Amino acid sequence: MKTLIPEFPPASPEKDAVNHALYREMEVDTLARTLWGEARGEGTAGMQAVANVILNRVKASEEQGGLWWGNSIIQVCQKPYQFSCWNRTEANFKKLLHVGSDNLYFASALRIARRGVYASLQDLTNGADHYHAAGIMPFWAKNQKPVAVIGHHIFYCLND
Repeated sequence: MKTLIPEFPPASPEKDAVNHALYREMEVDTLARTLWGEARGEGTAGMQAVANVILNRVKASEEQGGLWWGNSIIQVCQKPYQFSCWNRTEANFKKLLHVGSDNLYFASALRIARRGVYASLQDLTNGADHYHAAGIMPFWAKNQKPVAVIGHHIFYCLND
């Protein structure tokens, strides 16, 4: 007996456009939540710099055919243990999920995220793909030369 696999008609251009727009809004939301969770106390320049790191990782992944940290904004932001705000054990994780645009810092993060997703965000970090808070020294930063210092964060370009 032959099993039939149903054929689905190709999606219409209108449906593709709607799906693309919905995915873009998911990217904006995820990026904004990451900026808020990681750098809301660093002002707009600090949040923009974190966005630059995320976008630089996506760009590097596209150029190199995929990298361990993910291939899209959402994958990069939510890669386990890369951005601590997404760690389920993080004290502010629940706040991250529920913050809305009525929060001044999140409203700023949304504006920055939209500019980042739609490719109109200046890179303040000189191509950085990693960063850490100034008060700590992660193992990966030892013997690395910073490419920028913005607020309380130190930025590095490790993917050369």
